[in-house]
Amino acid sequence: MDSDSSRRAFVARSLAGLGALALPGGEASPPPARPLSVVCVGGHPDDPETGCGGTLAAYAELGHRATVVYLTRGERGIPGRSLAEAAAIRSAEATEACRLLGARPLFAGQIDGDTEVSPTRSAELARLLEAENPDVVFTHWPLDTHPDHQAASLLAFRAWLSARRRFALYFFEVNTGHQTLGFTPTDYVDVTAQRDKKRAALTAHRSQHGDEIVRQHVQVMEEFRGREAGVAGAEAFVRVARLEPPARL
Repeated sequence: MDSDSSRRAFVARSLAGLGALALPGGEASPPPARPLSVVCVGGHPDDPETGCGGTLAAYAELGHRATVVYLTRGERGIPGRSLAEAAAIRSAEATEACRLLGARPLFAGQIDGDTEVSPTRSAELARLLEAENPDVVFTHWPLDTHPDHQAASLLAFRAWLSARRRFALYFFEVNTGHQTLGFTPTDYVDVTAQRDKKRAALTAHRSQHGDEIVRQHVQVMEEFRGREAGVAGAEAFVRVARLEPPARL
Protein backbone atom coordinates (compact mmCIF):
# COMPACT_ATOMS: atom_id res chain seq x y z
CA MET A 1 0.00 0.00 0.00
CA ASP A 2 1.44 3.42 -0.93
CA SER A 3 1.85 6.12 1.72
CA ASP A 4 -1.15 8.19 0.52
CA SER A 5 -3.46 5.18 0.59
CA SER A 6 -2.16 4.19 4.00
CA ARG A 7 -2.78 7.70 5.29
CA ARG A 8 -6.33 7.76 3.89
CA ALA A 9 -7.04 4.41 5.52
CA PHE A 10 -5.73 5.74 8.84
CA VAL A 11 -7.96 8.81 8.60
CA ALA A 12 -10.95 6.63 7.74
CA ARG A 13 -10.32 4.51 10.82
CA SER A 14 -9.96 7.64 12.93
CA LEU A 15 -13.24 9.08 11.73
CA ALA A 16 -14.95 5.74 12.27
CA GLY A 17 -13.65 5.66 15.83
CA LEU A 18 -14.97 9.13 16.48
CA GLY A 19 -18.30 8.15 15.02
CA ALA A 20 -18.55 5.23 17.41
CA LEU A 21 -18.64 7.81 20.19
CA ALA A 22 -21.14 9.94 18.27
CA LEU A 23 -18.61 12.67 17.57
CA PRO A 24 -19.41 14.81 14.53
CA GLY A 25 -17.58 13.45 11.53
CA GLY A 26 -18.53 9.81 11.85
CA GLU A 27 -21.03 9.69 9.01
CA ALA A 28 -21.74 5.98 9.35
CA SER A 29 -22.74 6.18 13.01
CA PRO A 30 -26.39 6.16 14.03
CA PRO A 31 -27.52 9.14 16.10
CA PRO A 32 -27.40 8.56 19.86
CA ALA A 33 -30.65 7.68 21.59
CA ARG A 34 -30.29 10.62 23.98
CA PRO A 35 -28.42 13.92 24.07
CA LEU A 36 -24.82 13.46 25.11
CA SER A 37 -22.99 15.32 27.85
CA VAL A 38 -19.73 16.65 26.43
CA VAL A 39 -17.21 18.38 28.69
CA CYS A 40 -13.95 20.16 27.91
CA VAL A 41 -11.42 20.85 30.69
CA GLY A 42 -8.97 23.64 29.89
CA GLY A 43 -6.33 25.52 31.82
CA HIS A 44 -7.41 29.06 31.00
CA PRO A 45 -10.11 30.96 29.13
CA ASP A 46 -9.35 30.54 25.38
CA ASP A 47 -7.64 27.13 25.70
CA PRO A 48 -10.77 25.00 25.14
CA GLU A 49 -11.89 27.30 22.34
CA THR A 50 -8.50 26.87 20.65
CA GLY A 51 -8.23 23.11 21.05
CA CYS A 52 -11.77 21.92 20.40
CA GLY A 53 -14.05 24.93 19.88
CA GLY A 54 -15.24 23.67 16.53
CA THR A 55 -16.01 20.22 17.90
CA LEU A 56 -17.93 21.68 20.85
CA ALA A 57 -19.95 23.85 18.46
CA ALA A 58 -20.72 20.82 16.30
CA TYR A 59 -21.96 18.88 19.31
CA ALA A 60 -24.15 21.79 20.38
CA GLU A 61 -25.61 22.10 16.89
CA LEU A 62 -26.67 18.45 17.11
CA GLY A 63 -28.55 19.10 20.35
CA HIS A 64 -25.97 17.71 22.77
CA ARG A 65 -25.02 19.44 26.03
CA ALA A 66 -21.59 21.07 25.82
CA THR A 67 -19.87 22.31 28.97
CA VAL A 68 -16.50 24.04 29.28
CA VAL A 69 -14.63 23.75 32.57
CA TYR A 70 -11.95 26.41 33.00
CA LEU A 71 -9.44 25.32 35.63
CA THR A 72 -8.53 28.99 36.24
CA ARG A 73 -9.96 32.36 35.29
CA GLY A 74 -6.71 33.49 33.66
CA GLU A 75 -5.90 35.78 36.58
CA ARG A 76 -2.33 36.47 35.46
CA GLY A 77 -3.16 36.95 31.80
CA ILE A 78 -3.56 40.74 31.61
CA PRO A 79 -0.45 42.81 32.40
CA GLY A 80 -1.14 45.79 34.62
CA ARG A 81 -4.34 44.33 36.05
CA SER A 82 -4.81 42.83 39.49
CA LEU A 83 -5.70 39.16 39.74
CA ALA A 84 -9.29 40.06 40.60
CA GLU A 85 -9.60 42.55 37.74
CA ALA A 86 -8.15 40.13 35.20
CA ALA A 87 -10.36 37.32 36.49
CA ALA A 88 -13.49 39.42 36.02
CA ILE A 89 -12.51 40.46 32.49
CA ARG A 90 -11.48 37.02 31.34
CA SER A 91 -14.45 35.28 32.94
CA ALA A 92 -16.78 37.58 31.02
CA GLU A 93 -14.89 36.87 27.80
CA ALA A 94 -15.11 33.12 28.43
CA THR A 95 -18.83 33.35 29.10
CA GLU A 96 -19.37 35.16 25.81
CA ALA A 97 -17.16 32.69 23.93
CA CYS A 98 -19.18 29.79 25.31
CA ARG A 99 -22.43 31.50 24.32
CA LEU A 100 -21.16 31.74 20.76
CA LEU A 101 -20.25 28.04 20.73
CA GLY A 102 -23.50 26.94 22.37
CA ALA A 103 -21.70 25.78 25.51
CA ARG A 104 -22.03 26.44 29.23
CA PRO A 105 -19.01 27.73 31.21
CA LEU A 106 -17.94 26.44 34.61
CA PHE A 107 -14.96 27.65 36.64
CA ALA A 108 -13.05 25.16 38.79
CA GLY A 109 -11.60 27.73 41.19
CA GLN A 110 -7.85 27.36 40.76
CA ILE A 111 -5.51 30.33 40.20
CA ASP A 112 -3.62 31.02 36.98
CA GLY A 113 0.05 30.22 37.55
CA ASP A 114 -0.58 28.49 40.88
CA THR A 115 -2.52 25.40 39.82
CA GLU A 116 -2.19 22.32 41.98
CA VAL A 117 -2.33 18.61 41.30
CA SER A 118 -3.08 17.06 44.67
CA PRO A 119 -5.51 14.53 46.13
CA THR A 120 -7.78 17.40 47.18
CA ARG A 121 -7.76 19.04 43.76
CA SER A 122 -8.20 15.68 42.05
CA ALA A 123 -11.27 14.96 44.17
CA GLU A 124 -12.69 18.43 43.42
CA LEU A 125 -12.49 17.98 39.66
CA ALA A 126 -13.73 14.40 39.87
CA ARG A 127 -16.83 15.60 41.73
CA LEU A 128 -17.38 18.39 39.24
CA LEU A 129 -17.18 15.97 36.31
CA GLU A 130 -19.36 13.41 38.04
CA ALA A 131 -22.06 16.07 38.42
CA GLU A 132 -21.93 16.63 34.65
CA ASN A 133 -22.29 12.88 33.99
CA PRO A 134 -20.14 13.13 30.85
CA ASP A 135 -20.12 10.81 27.88
CA VAL A 136 -17.04 12.48 26.36
CA VAL A 137 -14.34 14.63 27.98
CA PHE A 138 -11.69 16.65 26.17
CA THR A 139 -8.60 18.08 27.84
CA HIS A 140 -5.03 19.19 27.16
CA TRP A 141 -2.40 16.81 25.87
CA PRO A 142 -0.16 16.27 28.94
CA LEU A 143 3.16 17.00 27.19
CA ASP A 144 2.86 20.78 27.30
CA THR A 145 5.21 23.58 28.26
CA HIS A 146 2.60 25.38 30.39
CA PRO A 147 2.20 24.03 33.96
CA ASP A 148 -1.50 24.96 34.08
CA HIS A 149 -2.13 22.91 30.94
CA GLN A 150 -0.28 20.00 32.50
CA ALA A 151 -2.41 20.31 35.63
CA ALA A 152 -5.69 20.37 33.71
CA SER A 153 -4.64 17.29 31.76
CA LEU A 154 -3.53 15.26 34.76
CA LEU A 155 -6.56 16.17 36.87
CA ALA A 156 -8.92 15.18 34.05
CA PHE A 157 -6.99 11.96 33.50
CA ARG A 158 -7.22 11.08 37.19
CA ALA A 159 -10.96 11.74 37.11
CA TRP A 160 -11.25 9.43 34.10
CA LEU A 161 -9.38 6.68 35.92
CA SER A 162 -11.52 6.92 39.04
CA ALA A 163 -14.92 7.58 37.44
CA ARG A 164 -17.70 5.24 38.48
CA ARG A 165 -19.41 5.82 35.14
CA ARG A 166 -16.98 5.48 32.27
CA PHE A 167 -16.58 8.17 29.67
CA ALA A 168 -14.43 8.63 26.58
CA LEU A 169 -11.32 10.79 27.06
CA TYR A 170 -9.60 12.74 24.29
CA PHE A 171 -6.57 15.04 24.44
CA PHE A 172 -6.48 18.19 22.30
CA GLU A 173 -3.62 20.42 21.14
CA VAL A 174 -2.93 24.14 21.61
CA ASN A 175 -0.18 26.09 19.86
CA THR A 176 1.57 22.91 18.79
CA GLY A 177 5.34 23.16 18.74
CA HIS A 178 5.37 25.94 21.33
CA GLN A 179 3.07 24.59 24.05
CA THR A 180 1.74 21.18 22.97
CA LEU A 181 4.68 18.87 22.22
CA GLY A 182 4.96 15.42 20.63
CA PHE A 183 1.31 15.32 19.55
CA THR A 184 0.39 12.60 17.03
CA PRO A 185 -3.39 12.47 16.41
CA THR A 186 -5.45 9.32 16.52
CA ASP A 187 -8.72 11.02 15.53
CA TYR A 188 -9.96 14.03 13.59
CA VAL A 189 -13.17 16.04 13.49
CA ASP A 190 -14.13 18.00 10.38
CA VAL A 191 -14.92 21.49 11.70
CA THR A 192 -15.13 23.23 8.34
CA ALA A 193 -18.74 24.25 8.98
CA GLN A 194 -17.93 25.48 12.51
CA ARG A 195 -14.86 27.58 11.76
CA ASP A 196 -16.73 30.89 11.82
CA LYS A 197 -18.21 30.11 15.24
CA LYS A 198 -14.81 29.10 16.54
CA ARG A 199 -13.21 32.29 15.27
CA ALA A 200 -15.94 34.41 16.82
CA ALA A 201 -15.48 32.64 20.14
CA LEU A 202 -11.73 33.22 20.11
CA THR A 203 -12.15 36.83 19.06
CA ALA A 204 -14.33 37.31 22.15
CA HIS A 205 -11.12 36.99 24.16
CA ARG A 206 -10.15 40.58 23.43
CA SER A 207 -7.74 40.84 26.35
CA GLN A 208 -5.75 37.98 24.78
CA HIS A 209 -5.89 39.41 21.25
CA GLY A 210 -7.95 36.47 20.10
CA ASP A 211 -8.03 37.70 16.51
CA GLU A 212 -4.23 37.38 16.39
CA ILE A 213 -4.41 33.89 17.92
CA VAL A 214 -6.72 32.90 15.08
CA ARG A 215 -4.45 34.30 12.35
CA GLN A 216 -1.13 33.15 13.75
CA HIS A 217 -1.99 29.76 15.21
CA VAL A 218 -5.52 28.43 14.93
CA GLN A 219 -6.08 28.91 11.21
CA VAL A 220 -2.70 27.38 10.38
CA MET A 221 -3.32 24.32 12.56
CA GLU A 222 -6.90 23.79 11.33
CA GLU A 223 -5.70 23.82 7.73
CA PHE A 224 -2.75 21.54 8.49
CA ARG A 225 -4.94 19.00 10.29
CA GLY A 226 -7.52 19.41 7.55
CA ARG A 227 -4.97 18.36 4.94
CA GLU A 228 -4.17 15.29 7.02
CA ALA A 229 -7.87 14.40 7.21
CA GLY A 230 -8.79 15.40 3.65
CA VAL A 231 -11.09 18.30 4.61
CA ALA A 232 -10.80 22.08 4.62
CA GLY A 233 -10.44 22.41 8.39
CA ALA A 234 -10.10 19.86 11.18
CA GLU A 235 -9.37 19.53 14.87
CA ALA A 236 -7.17 16.65 15.95
CA PHE A 237 -7.25 14.53 19.08
CA VAL A 238 -5.49 11.69 20.83
CA ARG A 239 -7.90 9.08 22.12
CA VAL A 240 -7.05 7.46 25.46
CA ALA A 241 -7.63 3.72 25.41
CA ARG A 242 -8.49 1.89 28.61
CA LEU A 243 -6.67 -1.41 28.96
CA GLU A 244 -8.95 -4.17 30.13
CA PRO A 245 -7.61 -7.01 32.31
CA PRO A 246 -7.15 -10.28 30.43
CA ALA A 247 -10.07 -12.68 30.63
CA ARG A 248 -9.62 -15.62 32.94
CA LEU A 249 -9.32 -19.01 31.30
